[in-house]
Amino acid sequence: MGLFNKNNKNKENKKPAAPVEKEPDMSGWNAIVAEFERIYPGQTNPMHFGTLIPWSLGGPNPLDGISIYDGGDFWHCVTFGLSELFEKESENKEYSGYGMEFTFKLKKGCYDRDDEEDELKTIFGNLDNLAKLTFEKGELFLPNEYVYTGQTEGIDRNRKSKLTGFITMSDPLLNTLDTPNGRVEFVEFIGAADSELKAIIDKKIRVGELREKLGTDVTDYLREPII
Repeated sequence: MGLFNKNNKNKENKKPAAPVEKEPDMSGWNAIVAEFERIYPGQTNPMHFGTLIPWSLGGPNPLDGISIYDGGDFWHCVTFGLSELFEKESENKEYSGYGMEFTFKLKKGCYDRDDEEDELKTIFGNLDNLAKLTFEKGELFLPNEYVYTGQTEGIDRNRKSKLTGFITMSDPLLNTLDTPNGRVEFVEFIGAADSELKAIIDKKIRVGELREKLGTDVTDYLREPII
């Protein structure tokens, strides 16, 4: 808001007040932040990696960014960009954007400490590549699914892990959100080994059974395949 002296009698020289810019609607973004602050109280300034040029303006990254919260023994990552973060644009009133955001939990210490920031950036890259399948091909990721990449390299920064793909579940720490822009579910990705994913494909085991055998939804790049 422009400031002026209401007692100034020289009205002819008075400049018109500058137009007040409308505050951007960040209700979708704020709803995600509020849910994470619910489970991680006091973490109001988490580590965040963002993109410089939005996908809508020709940028290479469909995600607007990823925030990383400290879960104690693990890092808890969440994406921003698969749901409608700002004003409502889609005609679907039930869901916000694609109705989902991705999460990923990484066990601390299963990587070189000196490369921690780059390791976390690699998570952003992995989730961003998955988001591209949604943006470009309309692929929706739901709980109790698997992502078989066919790659022999690991999903970690140095590509040495025996985990090469993912299984999915509803993130048990988070609630499904009913935002002003619609519903948002948090779909968590868990690292899985090639042999484990092939067992799912061959119907030797189900996604839920594999998850139970793992005993945790926190990805550990150093673990051995259980199948």
